[in-house]
Amino acid sequence: MNTALQSTPYQFDSARYAKAVATSKRIRWDIDRDVIRGRTFDFGKKFLPDGLSRVDRLAFLTADEQRLLSQIQGRTYANIFGLVERFIAAKVLEVSADHRLGDQNALEALVRFGDEEIKHQELFRRIERLCAEGMPAGYTFLPEPNAVASAVLAKSTWAVLALTCHIELFVLAHYRESIDPDTSVSELWKDVFLYHWREESQHAIIDELEWRREHDKLSTEERDRAVNDLIDLVGAVDGILQMQARADVDYFLNVCGRTLSELDAMRLRMGVLGAYRWQYIVSGVKEPRFAQVLGSMITDAQGARIANALTPIMN
Repeated sequence: MNTALQSTPYQFDSARYAKAVATSKRIRWDIDRDVIRGRTFDFGKKFLPDGLSRVDRLAFLTADEQRLLSQIQGRTYANIFGLVERFIAAKVLEVSADHRLGDQNALEALVRFGDEEIKHQELFRRIERLCAEGMPAGYTFLPEPNAVASAVLAKSTWAVLALTCHIELFVLAHYRESIDPDTSVSELWKDVFLYHWREESQHAIIDELEWRREHDKLSTEERDRAVNDLIDLVGAVDGILQMQARADVDYFLNVCGRTLSELDAMRLRMGVLGAYRWQYIVSGVKEPRFAQVLGSMITDAQGARIANALTPIMN
């Protein structure tokens, strides 16, 4: 735990909100004009890079099968982001109320943040429709966004902002470290996540500011309960990943064109679940900025509780 950061009193920084507003105005993009531009997906290419899909670890699959699996995972990747942005937009608009009669830079930054998240939801709905046009019938995305959002939003604001910051930071890492440098990925797919990354870069800054502001409002007991809420949320995310990984593997087995051995099917299920846990939990936990911010807010005992909850997932 970083006790030096933990002991530093929270200081509201209007200038950082103002900078986020200025950047939001400068990088603002439109789904049709800037991202899709009348294009469709190239199904001869992968959607997710191997660094995220980990299909290159499944040597019993052919190159075509690895590409198909990357496209299935990519479709789920877009749907997962459409889902999480449902509760992120709602929470951002909720916490913006604290600034309505206060700092107007913060208010505008959060209103823009919420507006951009709503736009991202529409972008990912469009991506789902484009995927459906070129992939075999039978794919299902099982989590219901409103039900998931309601369950998440029932937890403490501290825990929801922690989860949100975790998500925004791993989005940045995914694009920077895996999507951008991979030349085998569909050009349209890369553009979707390029433009998504540009706005999420500002969201991650605001997440941290609001998370620290919320942390400063809580008592020691409230902070401890919030840590339990965060642990519950991570467990719920893992439950969603287990459910969707099963559905995605079932779909792959139905459309891949051959029957895998029982052993290979088991290895496939383990591989896809491992990839999903890496994408949506582990990569964020390992992101240095997230570890630093979280570590500055929790005690050693709380950190141990979080580590114990993560151990089965990390392994």
